[in-house]
Amino acid sequence: MVRVETLAKALGVTKGGFYWHFRDRQALLDAMLDTWEEALVDQAIETADRGGGSGRTRLRRLFAAADELDGILELELSVRDWARRDAAVAERVTRVDNRRLAYLRPLFAEFCDDAADVEGRCLLVLTLFVGESLVTANHGRRTRPSVTAAALRHLLK
Repeated sequence: MVRVETLAKALGVTKGGFYWHFRDRQALLDAMLDTWEEALVDQAIETADRGGGSGRTRLRRLFAAADELDGILELELSVRDWARRDAAVAERVTRVDNRRLAYLRPLFAEFCDDAADVEGRCLLVLTLFVGESLVTANHGRRTRPSVTAAALRHLLK
């Protein structure tokens, strides 16, 4: 749980200084979720769509952008962990995941005729993004980035 007093102390500001920026604790939490959604959905979509192109082209841009997100996965996992304990945050995560899938569907549908295949590919992309860092398995002589790249190439077939 985030406490205003603890946070203010950690930041080296007074409690009053905190309230200068946020009207209350909930405003801080909402701002955190807004920032998460903007960085991992809005900006990702903007990056993928920049320059237009086919569904495959935009998916490649999206995958490349996700690959360049240093430290952002920790934020993603933290928000998901938070959602396990807070129903309102869980609803927000569901909404964000639905936005992500809604963006992916038409991109895959450009080159996949089967709606079940489209949905499966969308789920695999989201699962790979969220869960890849949680898997600690070795891949023989292959590196994790090369295996991830192979998985993404497979999804674009």
